[in-house]
Amino acid sequence: MTTDASTGGTAGPWLVAGLGNPGPGHAGNRHNVGFLVTDLLASRLGGKFKVHKSRARVVEGRIGVPGVSGQRIVLAQPLSYMNLSGRPVGALRDFYKVPVGRIVVVHDELDIDFGALRLKKGGGDNGHNGLKSLTKTLGADYFRVRFGVGRPPGRMPVADYVLKDFSAVERKELDYFVDRAADAVESLIVDGLERAQSTYNS
Repeated sequence: MTTDASTGGTAGPWLVAGLGNPGPGHAGNRHNVGFLVTDLLASRLGGKFKVHKSRARVVEGRIGVPGVSGQRIVLAQPLSYMNLSGRPVGALRDFYKVPVGRIVVVHDELDIDFGALRLKKGGGDNGHNGLKSLTKTLGADYFRVRFGVGRPPGRMPVADYVLKDFSAVERKELDYFVDRAADAVESLIVDGLERAQSTYNS
């Protein structure tokens, strides 16, 4: 097992949870950007999501250079709705015996411009129901890859905004930003938080 730059340990796999709501009706929503990023990571691993008894879809694989910086990774997409994300992620944590310091959560962030990223460890939930559920189950000390979706226009309620699909203008750039977010997840795991922040925090 390789030593990880951000934890200084030789623990088991990393758990990367992309947040979203299940079902085709939500697939293009801003709230589902965590699913988009983990879908791309799964394709990079050459794996397909399978339903796990934890009520999540999972893919297992390795990223990095095998034997040098290779890290075992479990990608997860909860099958619960966003506000109950903590239950399946907590069950996966227990099943794979993952310490909180090796859990990465990818989620939408209202207070960041569309496509911008912020990587951090710990912190509050900023009113995000998925993070609220996760923190209740895991504690707050997990890594976050925060994908900016911007604020709703005018007086549109936040709930309506995040449950709408990305706009036609946003979709023109969405693939690029999702690709960059997937790169950021890989860098966080392989290179450590500080190096990933210096490259991807924008």
